[in-house]
Amino acid sequence: MASTLPAKDHSILIVGAGVFGLSTALHVAQDGYTNITVLDREPVPSPYSAGNDLNKIIRAEYEDPFYTTLALDAIKEWETPFWSNFYRPTGYLLTTSLNAPQKARDTIKKSFSSIRDHPSFQSGSFSAVDNANDIKGYLPMLEGQMDGWSGYLNRYAGYARAAKALEYAAQRCLELGVKFFTGDDGYAVEILFESADEGKKVCVGVKTANGDIHKAAHTILSLGAHIGTLLPEISQQVTAKSWAVAHLQLSPEEAAVMKGCPVVNCRDLGFFFEPDEDTGLIKLSANGAGYTNNITASEAHASLPTASNDGIPTEDEDLIKRLIQQTMPQFSGKELVKKFICWCADTPDSNYIIDRVPGTMGLLVVAGDSGHGFKMLPVAGKWVKKALEDGEQIIERWRWKDKKSGSDNISWRVGKVKDIKEVEFSSLKSHI
Repeated sequence: MASTLPAKDHSILIVGAGVFGLSTALHVAQDGYTNITVLDREPVPSPYSAGNDLNKIIRAEYEDPFYTTLALDAIKEWETPFWSNFYRPTGYLLTTSLNAPQKARDTIKKSFSSIRDHPSFQSGSFSAVDNANDIKGYLPMLEGQMDGWSGYLNRYAGYARAAKALEYAAQRCLELGVKFFTGDDGYAVEILFESADEGKKVCVGVKTANGDIHKAAHTILSLGAHIGTLLPEISQQVTAKSWAVAHLQLSPEEAAVMKGCPVVNCRDLGFFFEPDEDTGLIKLSANGAGYTNNITASEAHASLPTASNDGIPTEDEDLIKRLIQQTMPQFSGKELVKKFICWCADTPDSNYIIDRVPGTMGLLVVAGDSGHGFKMLPVAGKWVKKALEDGEQIIERWRWKDKKSGSDNISWRVGKVKDIKEVEFSSLKSHI
């Protein structure tokens, strides 16, 4: 397809104000596009966005060096004055525990191989940890036994204050003239098409829950795990999956002791961050293959997010409790609070999808974050802008797939995928 560069005053409609949507709006606005509208059901940070969270890991370890390069590009942006207020370069401890499956150990080896000799990492960026004493030498705030733990510490990594970064991105978009519609006026319920001579449908915008029509020359769908509700045909390549999140509330004195702790990620248990500097909350998440919510209707099969995200599966709560007991037993009497499941848009090969929808004109999708999208907030929008301006996706791995390729056995995740309706949930509050 020959590139037809959009005029700077062409109307661009972005449906979804999460990570990919806000990054896209920011990049096209910074490039001089003047007629940009963003829709979302809720104001930023939207509860429907996986990025609406206390924090997200920023790291460059990947089994696939392609994404290592992109992540390093993103980290450089996180370090600039534009984004640095929301980046905390605490470092990143990646380990397995005593009884970790071989798959988890192999994942660490593959991830480390992608960065070990990379020229972007300065000498001294990494330290091997072969036991608990090694870990405590670098992370003295961890008091647990951590029997059989081993892995490495990456000092060129950390985390982002996620929700605050999204709010900042939205504010910068507003300053650049981007228009936002939320509530029923931002809740897209139907994609609008007209016929074209070439036999393709021309997308002319969307209809929202209140009946309003938002027309545009170019419509970009960036709805994360919810994209299948508006574009069902993408469900063959994008699966909504969820993971458990919980928090510990620390006192100011307890938070001071844990301040500066690198992100700790035990591949067969879960991960956690230093306490949030405003609230004293430690966020924890269980590692696993994820939970689907499979729905069959009109011969179509899809996994879509549940209506409520409150609570977490009991088996994941058990993983989180084990993680706390092995690393921070001093908090063993504390309550787990703010428990919820976080929905992501998973693809079988963990590749993003940034492409035109086949058989249409004027409709672009940005999907498939696959649990590794947030770190790309500063850079993802430029990839979308390129696809928009090129008129096609030239990177094969990011193209629309006509059929599902791969399986639910994601190489870098442990465990088995389960349907959320078939697992037991814990109470909203529970003690360790």
